[in-house]
Amino acid sequence: MRIRGIRGAIQLDKDTPDEMVSAVSELLSQMLAANQLETEDLVSIIFTATPDLTSEFPAVAARKIGLGNVPLLCSVEIDVPHALPKVVRILLHAQLERPLAEVKHIYLRGATVLRKDLAQ
Repeated sequence: MRIRGIRGAIQLDKDTPDEMVSAVSELLSQMLAANQLETEDLVSIIFTATPDLTSEFPAVAARKIGLGNVPLLCSVEIDVPHALPKVVRILLHAQLERPLAEVKHIYLRGATVLRKDLAQ
């Protein structure tokens, strides 16, 4: 079985715990569904959040949707001037027997501008 990296990002409307959990849950759910993944397929998930998001850890959302047994890591995104604000990025590692070209990366809300080549 191959290990694949699946990318995703979402822009939050505001920095609140409820918005963090809601947005990240939405993104993770779509990433899992689009790639037909079950919890047992997951190896690990890395979350980054822009420095303006401090109200909650993105990993809280993963635990709330049943991914508490998956290794989760949160980090702060590099504070680049003029970067898109209020963005959570995800790098999900999964066992996925599929060519790289068939992996579905998910970019939602304002984050679609980050990767117009990949955004659905």
